Amino acid sequence: MQSSKNSLKETRRGFLKTASAAGAALYLGGVESGKAAAAPAKVETLALNGGPKAVTAAAAGATKWPLYGEDEIAAVAELLRSPGYGPVAEFEEAWKSYHGCAYVKAHCNGTNALTSMLFALDLPPGSEVLVADYSTWFPVVPMRFFDLVPVFVDVNPRTMNIDVEDCKRRLTAKTRAIMPVHWYGVPCDMDDICEFAKEHGLEVVEDASHAHGARVKDTLIGNWGRMAGFSLQTGKPLPAIEGGVAMYKQQGDFERAVTYGNYDLPRTFPEDSPYRKYQGTAFGSKLRIHPVAAILARIQLGKLDEYNRVGMSQLRRLNDRITQLPGLSEQYARPDMQRVCYSSNLMFIDEQAAGMSRAAAVKALQAEGVDVGEYSWTLLHTYPIFSESQWWRHMPVLPVPDSVPGCDEANRKAIRLPYFTSEQPELVDQYIAAFEKVWAHRDAIGRT
Repeated sequence: MQSSKNSLKETRRGFLKTASAAGAALYLGGVESGKAAAAPAKVETLALNGGPKAVTAAAAGATKWPLYGEDEIAAVAELLRSPGYGPVAEFEEAWKSYHGCAYVKAHCNGTNALTSMLFALDLPPGSEVLVADYSTWFPVVPMRFFDLVPVFVDVNPRTMNIDVEDCKRRLTAKTRAIMPVHWYGVPCDMDDICEFAKEHGLEVVEDASHAHGARVKDTLIGNWGRMAGFSLQTGKPLPAIEGGVAMYKQQGDFERAVTYGNYDLPRTFPEDSPYRKYQGTAFGSKLRIHPVAAILARIQLGKLDEYNRVGMSQLRRLNDRITQLPGLSEQYARPDMQRVCYSSNLMFIDEQAAGMSRAAAVKALQAEGVDVGEYSWTLLHTYPIFSESQWWRHMPVLPVPDSVPGCDEANRKAIRLPYFTSEQPELVDQYIAAFEKVWAHRDAIGRT
């Protein structure tokens, strides 16, 4: 029995050391011009067919999130001993310092941060807002409160972000704004979006709920548009368990947005503010962030860049290797972008180039011990609320069938891998080995 265990250990060590070379011999070998392919190296049997699993590392906490420590615990405990709202202002000042922005308001959640922004826009009834169909309802359904019209736009299937070319096709005389969403931490082409918006007199309102700390051309996400909103929900890159924050460039936008949900703050506005008189009532909502969430958000903000660095180093270690495999690619981010990751590492399988179906590849990878699944997003326009007239004074503009091919392609090709939030060299190497093992058998898998 002991001899058998040792043999298995040696087999695993040998596989981890040679899997890359073996895979390369099978699917990359001989591709150099004018050179004959080397004899295929022996490759282990797929776990699907009774072979050993490629992923065996025990990595408790590899995806643990949020990462709260003694500093968060101590600060929350101190609040409980001396309750008050001081942490809210402290967080807002820290946010302004990090982003270099003029005006910030923290909210009880990201949805209300985005809703306050829509109120601050103060657009005429019936104004159209271009939104990605591959997105969430949080900033879109509240448009009905302000007589705004969501117009659903296709996405670039390589990025999953709003497609500027399709924005141009859906532009009308009623279009007044565009709301880009940085899907799963990959920044939108904000320079192109802002140029398009400027050309047509549109307002840019960012939903940055997935992209805390991301940058385009060294400019932080949130600083591109007229205003931006972030979620601080527990799974986001900056987690406060629950919370949100909105940032503004214009004082008038800030005062109007704050008065939407903070009855106690208009008195802090300048004497000539048109919103100062609403002290005590505001406009009927109460959206203040909880001071516990403000404490967590402030401390996590100080750790944001380091957490992003560690997580992205693991993502790059994995993706840079496995995207060398035929038909496998990741969400595309331009070289002048600094992306982050929210929750999952999304990738794409081109079935024709891979030589096997997405479903078959996922099944084989799962058998090898990889935490992977097919990824498909419910397109926003398909929810009943957007087609029922009793909820809207100005109906949304829905895409006609087959007019969002980018969304459809993303749903056909996407897979979900875990986002490792701490250094996991052994686990990442085993994931690489699993992918290379499955791709080495792709011809056989493609025939099943």
